Amino acid sequence: MGGLPVKVFYVVLDGAADSPSSPRRTLEEADKPNIDSLAKRCACGMLYTVAPGVAPQSDVATLSLLGYDPERYYPGRGPLEALGAGVEVGEGGVAFRANFATVDPATRRIIDRRVGRSLTSFEARRLADAVDGLKLANGKALARFRATIGHRGVLVLTHEDYILSDEVSNTDPAYERRGRISVALERFEPFIRRAEPLSDRPEARLTAGLVNEFTDKAIEILDRHPVNIERERRGLPKANAILLRDAGRLSIKPPSFEAIHGVKGSSIAEMVVEKGIAAYVGLKDLSPGFDLESVDQRRRLIEEARLAAKAVYELGFDLVYVHLKGPDEPGHDGSFEGKVRAVEEIDRYFFATLMDSVEEDAAFIVTSDHATPWDRRAHTSDPVPVMVSWKEAPSGPGLFSESSCRKGGLGIIERGFKLLPLALKMLRAP
Repeated sequence: MGGLPVKVFYVVLDGAADSPSSPRRTLEEADKPNIDSLAKRCACGMLYTVAPGVAPQSDVATLSLLGYDPERYYPGRGPLEALGAGVEVGEGGVAFRANFATVDPATRRIIDRRVGRSLTSFEARRLADAVDGLKLANGKALARFRATIGHRGVLVLTHEDYILSDEVSNTDPAYERRGRISVALERFEPFIRRAEPLSDRPEARLTAGLVNEFTDKAIEILDRHPVNIERERRGLPKANAILLRDAGRLSIKPPSFEAIHGVKGSSIAEMVVEKGIAAYVGLKDLSPGFDLESVDQRRRLIEEARLAAKAVYELGFDLVYVHLKGPDEPGHDGSFEGKVRAVEEIDRYFFATLMDSVEEDAAFIVTSDHATPWDRRAHTSDPVPVMVSWKEAPSGPGLFSESSCRKGGLGIIERGFKLLPLALKMLRAP
C-alpha cells in the first residue's frame, strides 16, 4: 500500500447530522465558512457509519470509521472504556460502560439517566471511591469502578474461580443489546432492568447475578453518600444509582491501523472511549490532558487544532483522527440552537486554526459518527454526510450538509468501515 502523497486530517463531528425529517438541520443553517470552503473541491456522499437500520453509539461507529468491521472486531463498549480509563480487564474479567443516574431507590424508577448532566467529575470520583473494590459473591468476586467524565464511568468485574461472560443484558433500559452492539431505543420503560444471561452458559448466569448484586449494593451505598446528601440540600438530583451496558471482554486482537491501511496514524479525542479505541487499534493518542469541565471550549479547540497540525508536520504521522464531541450533547438535549453553536465554534476555532497551519499536501475527511437529530433527542439510523477534500478533488457543492452531500459522487456508502479504504485509495491515485 505504501505511504501517502498527502497528509490526512480525519475529523469527526460527533452527532452533528440531523434527520431528513427534522424541521431544521444543523449543517444546513450553521455559519461554517471554513468547513464549507473544503466542500468547494471534494468527493462527497452519504454514509451509514455502521450499517443501514442501525442507530449506533459513538464507539462502534468510531471503530467502523477507522476501517474495522464491527462484526469482526468490536469487543463491546465496556472494554474500550476500560482501556481509555486505564482500568485493567484481565483475561477473566468483564467490563461495562456505566452511567451515574438518579432513581427512586424504593422502586428503581429512573428520574434522570445522566443526573441532569450536573454531576461534576470531582463529585463522581468521590462516589466512585465508595463503590470501587466492592466484594461480591461472598467475597469471591471483585468490582472495580472508575469515574471518567461527568456522569460516566466504567465497571470491571472479576471472579476468583471463573472466567466471567459478556453474554449479559444491559441494566440501562435506554439501550438494547443486539449481538455485541447496543442500539439506542427511542422509547423505553424508565426503570433499572435486572441483568439477564443471554446464553445458558453458567458463566453468563453467574455474571448476571454479580451485575444485579453490584447494582443493589451501589444504590444502598450511594443514596446516603455525603456527596448526595449535599446535592439534595442544594436542590440537585442525587447520583444514587449506576446503570450498566455494553458488557465486553478483551478476547479479540485486531490488526493494527498501520497494518491494514499502510499509514502511520495518530488520534486526538475528548472522550474516554475514543482514547480506548485508539489504544485498541494502535493509534498514537495525542489528546491534550484537559479537564473538559474546566477548560474553555475555545481554548480546547484551538489546542486540538495545533496538536493535529503538529502530529503530521512535526511528529511524522500520515494521518490524524480527530473526534470532536461538541454537537452531540445539545442534540440529546433537544437544542437546535445549541447544535448550531457547537458546529460554529468548531469551525471558528478548530478549523480556522488548523487551516492556517496546513500545507498544500493537506487532505480532509469530514463526517459524523452518527446522527443525533435535535428533534429526536437520540441517535438515529439516518446516514450522515461525508466529504473527502484535497487539492486535486473534483468540484464540490461548496456546502457541507445532508442535502448537498446526498447529490455527491460518492453516493451512499452502506458500511462505515469501507469509507477509509475508499478515501485512501482516492488520495493515492496518481
